[in-house]
Amino acid sequence: MTLPSWWEALSHILSLGLAYALALPVGWDREKDARSAGIRTFPLVAIASCGFVLVGIAILGRTDPAQARILEGLITGVGFIGGGAILKHRGKASGTATAASLWATGALGAAVGYGLFDIAVVLSLTTFLTLRCSRPLKRATHDQTGALDRS
Repeated sequence: MTLPSWWEALSHILSLGLAYALALPVGWDREKDARSAGIRTFPLVAIASCGFVLVGIAILGRTDPAQARILEGLITGVGFIGGGAILKHRGKASGTATAASLWATGALGAAVGYGLFDIAVVLSLTTFLTLRCSRPLKRATHDQTGALDRS
């Protein structure tokens, strides 16, 4: 490797590490609640998404219109993984928050890969905070609907 390619490799390693680190809190949140995807899945989705984008940039260049196909593939692939987290039992669906979180984590990884760190940080924070802070509201809603069902 020449000197510039060492810097490029270091940049790639830092991007992959950042994608991993930004997805870790979301994975930790899901793991803590014993969800179907957790501490291992979320960082892997982010780092893989980031990796696909970095490879695409290295092969195609940053401005090639074919970059859109890479994003299409990521959106579809991560959606497929998320779809596997959704379960239907007795007319109720569960796992939708995990699926949506996986999708957001894929977007986070892609954003890091494209160097859009501000978007990645906002995706990480809003996903984590939505999962963390909306629990009381969800419980209150379920308590309310449960009371209506019993009457």
